[in-house]
Amino acid sequence: MFLTVFFLLVVLCTQGGNGKEGEEAQRPGHVSVVIVGGTGDLAKKYLWQGFFQLYINQVSSGNTFSFYGGGQSPTEKATPVLFEILKAVSCSKDVSQERCALLKDQFLRLAQYRQLKSLEDYQDLAKHIEQQLQEEGMTEAGRLFYLSVPAFAYADIAEKINSSCRPKSGAWLRVVLEKPFGHDYGSAQVLASQLRSSLTEEEMYRIDHYLGKQVVSKMLPFRIQNKKLLDPIWNKHHIERVEIVLKETLDVKGRIAFYDQYGVIRDVLQNHLTEVMTLLTMRLPKNVSRSEEVLGNKLQILSSMLPLGKNQAVIGQYQTYKAEVQQELNKTKDHVSHTPTFAAVLAQIDDAQYEGMPILLISGKMLDERVGYARVLFKNDIFCVQNHNNVHCKPKQIVFYFGHGSLQYPAILVSKNLFKPALVDSEWKEVTEHKDVNVFGLPISDFYIQTPMEQKEAYAELISHIFLGQKNSFISTENLLASWDLWTPLLSSLASTFPRIYPGGADNADVLDIHLKGKDVSYNNEVVIISTDHLGGTSTNGFQVMQGKFRSSEMVSAWAEQLVDKLAADIQEAAEAAIYEGGVFHLALSGGSTPLALFHRLADHHFTFPWRNTHVWMVDERCVLPTELESNFRNLHDHLLQHVRIPYYNIHPMPVHLNQRLCVEEDRGALMYEKQLVKLVNSSSFHFVLLGVGYDGHTASLFPGGKADELGDSLVALTESPSKPHQRMSLTFNVINRARKVALLVMGKGKHELITQLSRVKDNPDKWPVTGVKPTNGNLVWYIDYDALLG
Repeated sequence: MFLTVFFLLVVLCTQGGNGKEGEEAQRPGHVSVVIVGGTGDLAKKYLWQGFFQLYINQVSSGNTFSFYGGGQSPTEKATPVLFEILKAVSCSKDVSQERCALLKDQFLRLAQYRQLKSLEDYQDLAKHIEQQLQEEGMTEAGRLFYLSVPAFAYADIAEKINSSCRPKSGAWLRVVLEKPFGHDYGSAQVLASQLRSSLTEEEMYRIDHYLGKQVVSKMLPFRIQNKKLLDPIWNKHHIERVEIVLKETLDVKGRIAFYDQYGVIRDVLQNHLTEVMTLLTMRLPKNVSRSEEVLGNKLQILSSMLPLGKNQAVIGQYQTYKAEVQQELNKTKDHVSHTPTFAAVLAQIDDAQYEGMPILLISGKMLDERVGYARVLFKNDIFCVQNHNNVHCKPKQIVFYFGHGSLQYPAILVSKNLFKPALVDSEWKEVTEHKDVNVFGLPISDFYIQTPMEQKEAYAELISHIFLGQKNSFISTENLLASWDLWTPLLSSLASTFPRIYPGGADNADVLDIHLKGKDVSYNNEVVIISTDHLGGTSTNGFQVMQGKFRSSEMVSAWAEQLVDKLAADIQEAAEAAIYEGGVFHLALSGGSTPLALFHRLADHHFTFPWRNTHVWMVDERCVLPTELESNFRNLHDHLLQHVRIPYYNIHPMPVHLNQRLCVEEDRGALMYEKQLVKLVNSSSFHFVLLGVGYDGHTASLFPGGKADELGDSLVALTESPSKPHQRMSLTFNVINRARKVALLVMGKGKHELITQLSRVKDNPDKWPVTGVKPTNGNLVWYIDYDALLG
């Protein structure tokens, strides 16, 4: 039988699950706390310490407690493990050693391990609780289940709790859930539906430990305390931008199995940083302790967000992540993960108060420092003519500093040229003695600073809220789904995007710097190359596919083999998307030697390519017989078409040989091909056009001095080449620029000088025909191998 410790005071608190918030006092009685996963890492690091702190705080409350660590392991095996964890809990500084020893002894006496694997195990636990209540004549106050287990187990455990472990009428039930709460909107909706069949909304406490951080928990109180000063400036007219940042220096070794499925956006931005954003921008509640109002105001913000698409985000991946994935997941050396370990997202709110105001959400692993903050940067309308160090000309900002970084403690900082804030809480103090520390390049003395008198752990704070039934620091089902509704389209759009590779730590330098332009965000540096110095002597094959910009268009760069792999994958992705949309895929391919490796890749590795629904067209053709080695069609046939199952009527060679002669104007071969194209290709818009570029800047068979503008509205034309065979047939810019996607493939060291020149010249299709490639409603992507890019 448990030693039951009775306490003296009665605490007034929320009746979670059986009463309305703030209307009833939670009656004192016996509380059973069950941590499912009670010997796991989270329980070991935070949960048992948090519940011990709860026990200390409630030591004279009139309640009694029992604590259970539950898990899959047999009792005899896990009991010693649990008690080693419990022996490590500690008291705060204001508790004497003697009292702490007594409290720890009582806490350990009130705890036990129970195997919780089957329905029978939960039924036995319920019988044990009820027997204890009966034997000791105690009234039950409630039962608290903390599910510190993988999310896939939630629904099953919730069903077991519902069917066998509910307290009798009059006592509350609270079930705590840890993220992740789904992988996207659909999975979150399924999980919510499963949980709703076993638990009511009032009984579920979805925890986000960020909401327990002392500074985060005081954002709303700070805004309320300083409302008169903030109201006139808390809007788009005065705020330049908001930055919500969580930087970490560690990698994800040991967590790859989880992390590679989720990545930084799902792990941090969709939850922690989104919650902080709502606290900064939501309408202030009349009563900050009324969870219904707080959650409703958060929901209004989530519902007012502008959609997030590919142009609102940049992603990165630290250099050694690929090797870590290969090692921990037993992947082959050619396995490439798209999972981002860094992301910067530009969010905006569609309402009159914040319209057009940039909100940056940024997080990443292997960065230069460990720090978290939310920074509100205000516009400064004062210009100092001579003394630029005058306090009035320095940035005006409010910084909610979560901890770590140069400051090393949680604090709220307000620029002295903004206003002096009221203290947020009686348990906070103003910092008046300043160390020689800079924050955002400014001396700490430039700020009014307030900080908690005593630093408290986030989980301990939230556990006390759960015990009291206060739900304003937790995630409701409605808010969760609204958040996923915002983030899922972005995640889908980034699914096949290769993240920018960065070396990690201080070596990142400006690789991850971003540029805001209207509603879009991009990397500030268009092209990023990581030198082999960062690879510790790794061979050149260690480089991954990288992305950037070239001539203001998207660029993909890699070593030749990887570049071809990427291009082949992109073509198949475009094919599948087009066929899903309209049942057919129109692909135009150029000639020359450059695409031969691509043809081999498609033939030898892409066995699921939908050739039966694909039409293959020619970008250009030499005026030679199709049996001759110089024929573009012969190259295409020998290296690709004869190796794949494509219907012969889906192959469209250019008619350069008519009436037993080659490319004679009167035979109207170009017009014949144009009519065929217009008939079969919707709006004459190819789904994908593959081009190359010659040493003289020509593309397709459109050459310098060819005066493409004289071709009129024609889609196909006969052209002249400066080299033999001189006569050619070619698609014109009129049809090339109607394509949904145009890929320009450039490979080899011989093209390095050309790439250098093209990076400098302005658009001049007469001199540099390739500069005339500008899809009207489609995308242009340059695929440039490192030899061509670097020389």
